[in-house]
Amino acid sequence: MLDVGDGHQVYWECCGNPAGKPALYLHGGPGSGVTPGQRRLFDPDAYRVVLFDQRGSGRSRPLASAPDADLSTNTTAHLIADIEALRQLHGVERWTVLGMSWGTTLGLAYARTHARRVDALVLALVTTTSRREVEWVTHDVGRIFPREWNRFASAVPDTLRHLPLADAYATLLFDADPAVCDHAAREWCAWEDAHVSLTPGHLPNPRYEDPEFRLRFARLVTHYWRHAAFLGEDQLLRDAALLNGIPGVLIHGRYDVSCPLNTAWKLSKGWTTSELQVLDDAGHGGGDTFMTAVVSALNRFAAL
Repeated sequence: MLDVGDGHQVYWECCGNPAGKPALYLHGGPGSGVTPGQRRLFDPDAYRVVLFDQRGSGRSRPLASAPDADLSTNTTAHLIADIEALRQLHGVERWTVLGMSWGTTLGLAYARTHARRVDALVLALVTTTSRREVEWVTHDVGRIFPREWNRFASAVPDTLRHLPLADAYATLLFDADPAVCDHAAREWCAWEDAHVSLTPGHLPNPRYEDPEFRLRFARLVTHYWRHAAFLGEDQLLRDAALLNGIPGVLIHGRYDVSCPLNTAWKLSKGWTTSELQVLDDAGHGGGDTFMTAVVSALNRFAAL
């Protein structure tokens, strides 16, 4: 556990070769936390990998699901500072960064702020968490899943229907009545499971069966989404050229309607030292070739 201030203790772990190439894993969500399987993306002979649970999630404390949770010190800037604290703790000069889904937003924001600390970037399931993207995933994609979206939107009471859905749910998730919080978390996560379901062979995610996970995940997602990741609109796309010189691979599925491909495509146009790999069998939940593509990109950078 690392004390990062503001009352937060961040859980981290290190695996692989102690003398290997430094690497960092940034999990999705926000709020998913790291899992043991994510270590397997890295060649343990080649890499020394740091994985950590972002503030409020996983084994970090306090959890965002706590009754008295305060998310005011849980922002993108705070997470970037936590990454730097971990880098300094481990004596890392530069590292290869792997981010997935929300982790791609955080990875991009970290790299634009601390470009000289990044050897290479592998970004999979690419999103920049802009207001336009949040509006898409909470509203517009309902045209593809009308029945599921109607249930999602109908769970918001009339008193909150003037708000964007991320804002309305963020309010419900902190209601004084625990039953209201649980219902909102359940409906939010049902929608999360719906809009990633175009991945071939998709099955409902069992993690949403856990009431505590549902609540912390939904609270953190809505917190970051309602604030558009605490970044200026399209800031990461506008600043893409700041990453030039950092080699990168963007990996994105053709079936990913949660985060449409045009974001990754626009990013690749501004970030000229990156390459875009489009997987024709993958959605936002991955696919048959997804993990192979991620591992192959990491293996290539390990050899540099």
